Amino acid sequence: MLPPLKRIACFFCLSCSLTAFSCMSTGKSQTVDRISAEEQVDLSGYWNDIDVRLVADHLVNDCAANPSVAAFTKKNGRLPVVIVGRIRNQSDEHIDTKILSKQIESALLNSEKLEFVADADERLAIRAERLSQQDFANLETAKALRNELGADYMMVGSIKTIIDSSDTVSIRSYYVHAELIDIESTRIIWAGEDSSIKKQIIRSRYRL
Repeated sequence: MLPPLKRIACFFCLSCSLTAFSCMSTGKSQTVDRISAEEQVDLSGYWNDIDVRLVADHLVNDCAANPSVAAFTKKNGRLPVVIVGRIRNQSDEHIDTKILSKQIESALLNSEKLEFVADADERLAIRAERLSQQDFANLETAKALRNELGADYMMVGSIKTIIDSSDTVSIRSYYVHAELIDIESTRIIWAGEDSSIKKQIIRSRYRL
């Protein structure tokens, strides 16, 4: 049996060796580079920021060009007011549809053929602020109640995926459907779909 001091020294050396080996086996290095927001980058093959912009622009441009929109403007002497409703994620992956909703709102503004109002959650916060002003703001700056701009139409939609795959290749096809609904009559005045997002993912097959 080794003397106590030698046993302690051996234990210390073994512990240091295991710690060094653990650091070597689990240590990771990382490099971060900034890229242009407009640059198209696909790493996983899943839904990404480029897809959001392409789909939102396509759907809003198609909707704004619909004859019903021009007919409304001509009849009422103003642009139709739209509220963006629920965009349902019915795909096989997690998609934050709120991002798509906000991109659609931006595209609506840029089209200059439609106006939009805040969504339901935002309106609740604004109403709470307006009520608070009735008690705490001076009369000259307090905003009046019951003076909201009512929306004429609501835009709703959904995102679906179709996946076709083999052992090493998968094709992911995205179908984004949207409708513009008359809030008073519930009549659908426009329906559009963007099915242009299709991605091929090739997986390498490794052999030992």
